[in-house]
Amino acid sequence: MSAVDDLLQAFQRYVASRSDPILRRFIAGFDWRMGGRLLAARSLPVVSYLNDLHRPADVAESELFSSLVGAADALHWAQTYNIADFGADFLQRYCWVELFGTRGHFVSDEMAGGFLLLGPDVHYPDHHHIAEEIYIPLTEGSLWSKDSQAFLPRWTGEIIHHPSDIRHAMRTEGIPLVALYLWRGGPLAQKSTIAGRAE
Repeated sequence: MSAVDDLLQAFQRYVASRSDPILRRFIAGFDWRMGGRLLAARSLPVVSYLNDLHRPADVAESELFSSLVGAADALHWAQTYNIADFGADFLQRYCWVELFGTRGHFVSDEMAGGFLLLGPDVHYPDHHHIAEEIYIPLTEGSLWSKDSQAFLPRWTGEIIHHPSDIRHAMRTEGIPLVALYLWRGGPLAQKSTIAGRAE
């Protein structure tokens, strides 16, 4: 079994272990028996931060984080935005990997899931998308805003729910952000709409 297969199993175990009702509704009925998709490994500068981060203290998040680190070199890391969107500095400290979905290492047209990485001192501005979304940080201290409200700190293991088309934004300070994400109920490959730009 490959490190990417192990990561999918760890991802499934982790979300299944959580009792949060929003998360349980989100994943209800999802068939985790997905076929594989051949994707070449691809790294980006921000991935190097994974090796500098401490493992989460909680056992469940620690297991998932360790599986992600173990598979990182085999994953196809990607970016949605370009320099015109947020600038070159943002792109040096931002990426994601779709573990499963319409573009991921495993094939699903129903739900997408993977991981977001943001380096330190990054502002990911207000954006929104049709798909409903859940984030679960695996690192401490990131700041999150929803529906143009004030930024608030969110912690390892917190369930952060974004309904369809609600604006949301994230900020990091000294510690990079690693967060699990899930998308469902909309186009799974949609580029987010940046708030304030023509739609």
